[in-house]
Amino acid sequence: MAVSLREDRSGGSVDHFLALLQDRLPLWLSILHDLSHRTGKGCVSDNLLPVVRAGIDYYIDVQSAALPAFTSPNVTVRFRQAVRDTGLGPSTEVTPLAAYLAAEQRLGRVRSDVDPEASARLLIAGCFHRAYIEMFLGADTEPTREASALEIVRELRLEPVPSTPAVA
Repeated sequence: MAVSLREDRSGGSVDHFLALLQDRLPLWLSILHDLSHRTGKGCVSDNLLPVVRAGIDYYIDVQSAALPAFTSPNVTVRFRQAVRDTGLGPSTEVTPLAAYLAAEQRLGRVRSDVDPEASARLLIAGCFHRAYIEMFLGADTEPTREASALEIVRELRLEPVPSTPAVA
């Protein structure tokens, strides 16, 4: 199997990576799409924490398989074409998350100056980065995974700041 992961042929790294995506992506996407059922319920940050945790788990699963898919320019080009052909690009993740944030924004539960799509990309990037760090440095890397999840959500600063009553 180590040889097939390095070769640009059927059964090679691109096929292995796409097979892993097709196995793991449906669960990850269902978690993102299920956010729509949380609109207007609970706290936005609390709704996003399980998503971040699941995102970190997802990226830990798929990143190690992704590395061999980029071992040569030919393999990278083949991978890019396969992503286009299968529709597994980044928008599959960003779209449902941005839609949730936009829906919460319309309800006044996300700040009006927040860009839902940019915030969705940043949340996903935070998950990806934490998974990357764990892959290279280990799961015991500080901050902990849970602290990282909390930081990712908190530092997006999505929720409106409560107004303070005027002092008479």
